[in-house]
Amino acid sequence: MSEQPKNQQPSSSQGVNPAHFGRGGMGAMGRPVQKAKDFKGTLRRLSTYMKPFRVSIVFVFIAAVLSTVFSIISPKLMGNATTKLYEGSMAKLKGVAGAKIDFDALLQIVLILAALYVFSAVLTFIQQRIMVGVTQKIVFNLRRDISEKLTRVPLSFFDSRSHGDTMSRATNDVDTISSTMQQSLTQLITSIVTLLGIIIMMLTISPLLTLVTIITLPLSIMGTKVIASRSQKYFKGQQKTLGELNGHVEEMYTGHTIVKAFGREHKSIEKFNEINDRLYHSGWKAQFISGMIFPLMSFIGNIGYVLVSVIGGIMVTHNAIKIGDILAFIQYSGQFGMPITQVANIANIIQSTIAAAERIFELLDEPEEVLEEATGQTVKNVRGHVQFHDVAFSYKADSPLIDHMNIEVKPGQTVAIVGPTGAGKTTIVNLLMRFYELKGGSISIDGVDSRKMSRSHLRGLFGMVLQDTWLFNGTIHDNIAYGRDGASEADIVNAARAAYADHFIRTLPDGYNTILNEEASNLSHGQKQLLTIARAILADPAILILDEATSSVDTRTEVSIQRAMNNLMENRTSFVIAHRLSTIRDADLILVMNHGTVIEQGSHEQLLAQQGFYADLYNSQFASNAVS
Repeated sequence: MSEQPKNQQPSSSQGVNPAHFGRGGMGAMGRPVQKAKDFKGTLRRLSTYMKPFRVSIVFVFIAAVLSTVFSIISPKLMGNATTKLYEGSMAKLKGVAGAKIDFDALLQIVLILAALYVFSAVLTFIQQRIMVGVTQKIVFNLRRDISEKLTRVPLSFFDSRSHGDTMSRATNDVDTISSTMQQSLTQLITSIVTLLGIIIMMLTISPLLTLVTIITLPLSIMGTKVIASRSQKYFKGQQKTLGELNGHVEEMYTGHTIVKAFGREHKSIEKFNEINDRLYHSGWKAQFISGMIFPLMSFIGNIGYVLVSVIGGIMVTHNAIKIGDILAFIQYSGQFGMPITQVANIANIIQSTIAAAERIFELLDEPEEVLEEATGQTVKNVRGHVQFHDVAFSYKADSPLIDHMNIEVKPGQTVAIVGPTGAGKTTIVNLLMRFYELKGGSISIDGVDSRKMSRSHLRGLFGMVLQDTWLFNGTIHDNIAYGRDGASEADIVNAARAAYADHFIRTLPDGYNTILNEEASNLSHGQKQLLTIARAILADPAILILDEATSSVDTRTEVSIQRAMNNLMENRTSFVIAHRLSTIRDADLILVMNHGTVIEQGSHEQLLAQQGFYADLYNSQFASNAVS
C-alpha cells in the first residue's frame, strides 16, 4: 500500500535469550544485560499475572527453603559421623578401657542423612512440578492477551512497526519470562537460603574460620569485576556482528535467485567470510576473557581452602575444634562462593526478564481501535449506495492527505480509481473498510454511517482482492473455503470455475487437496491471484474492492479474469484500483486522484474528451506500449 507509512527498521532489541546468561555458572558474567526503563512498575504489573497462583507460588517457595535447609544440614551431620569415627579409633589406639566405635550413633546419623536427602529430593521434585504448571499457565495468559491485543490494534500499528519486532515480543520475550519463572525464581530463593544457611552453619562451627573464608570474598568480587568490565565490550561487539551475519544470511537466502542471476555468489561469500571473521575474533576474545573468571575464582577459593586447612589443623591440635567440624567447614567453604555467583547471574537474568516483560507490556498498552457502540446499526438488503461526505484523513497529524472529499457511488456502479503512486487510491479502500478512522466527515452505506456499524458487520459487506496475495499453509480447497464459513464442495468448485482457476487446479497432482507451502511458492504468482479471486467470488459480497487484482497475471489470463470479474461485478457496487487503464475503460465512473484529491471524475470517454490529467495518463501508457 504505497500511501501508507513505511515500516520502521527492526528494533535492536529483539528479545533476550536466557541461555545467554547461564544458569548458575560463571559464563553469564561480563555479558551486557538489557535493563528495563521502569523496573518496579513492570515487576508490579508482571506480579498481577502471578496473583491467581500465589498459593502455589508460596508453597513452592516454602518447599524450596525446606529442601535447601535439609541439604545445608547434611555436611554438619557427616562431620559428626567423622568425629565419632575419629574419637572411637583414637580411643582404641590409646588403649582406653572399653573403647569402641559407636556404630549405633553412626547408624542413626546415616539414617537421618538418608531421610534428609530423600525429603530434599521429594521437595525439589514437588516444587519443580508445581512451578512448571504455574509458569505455563502464566505464559498461556500472556500469549492469549498478546493474541487478543493484536486483533484489536488498528492497521496503522502494523504499518509503523517491524513485523520481526512484534513477533519477537510475542515469542522470544514470552519464552524469556517462561524460562526465568520456571528455573531462576526458585534458584534465587535456594541460593539466598543456601548463602545464609552456610554462613550460619560456619559461624556455629568457628567464627574465626568464617572470618577467614569471608576475607577472600572481596578478592573474588574485585577480580570478577575487572574481568567482566573488559569482556563486556567484546560481548557487545559479538552481538552486533552476529546481527550483521544473521541479516546477511537472511538477505542472501531470500534473494538467492537474484544473487545467482547477477553472478554475485563470490561477493556474497566474501562478505560472509569478512563478517564471520570479525565474529570469530570478537567471540574468541569475549569467551576467553570471561572464561578467566572461573579459574580466578578457583584460585582464590583454593587460597581460602589452604588458610582454612592450616588454621583449622592448628585449632584441632589445640582441641579448639573437632576434626569432623573441620571437614564440614571445608565443605561449607567450598559451597560458599557458588550461591554468590548464582545470585549475581540470576540478578542479570531478572534484569533481562523484566526488560522482556516491559517490551510485552508496551505492546499490550498500544492504542486500540476506537471502541464500537454496544448496539451497532446494520444494513439489510444491501443495495451498495456509497457516499463520502466531506471526508478528511491523514496518516500523520501534520501531513493531511485527503481533505473535503465528496464522492457518490450509486448502487451497482463500477467505480475505477486511478492516479499516480501516493495519490491516495488505497487509502480510500482503507477508509471504506475502517482499517483507519476518519479525521473528519463521514462515509455512509445505504444511508448508514459506517462508524455506527460494527466493524465485523461493515467488513462483511465487502469482498477484497488485493495485489499482494495472501494464502495460508494448507490445501487449495481450504484456502478458497476461507471466503465463506460452511461453503459446500460444489460452491468451492463453482467459485474456482468462475475465477478460471478450476483447470489449473485439476492439473496439479492432488487437485484441490494440493498442499500449499508456507509462502505458496509451489504456485506461480498468477495462479495464487486466481485463488484469491475464487475466494472473493465464494464470499459473494455486496460490495467488491479490487486493488490491482490483475496486475500480476499475463494478458491472456487477465482477459479470462476480467470476464469472470464482469460477471461477478454485475449488479454489485465495485471499487477497482488499477494502473492499467485499459482494464477500466468500461467502468461507470472513473475517479482520477492526485495528492489525496479527486481532480477529475467521469466515464472513460468523458475524461478523454476533457484532455486533462487522465487523458495524459492514458495516452502515456499507450505511447510507451507502442514504443516497446
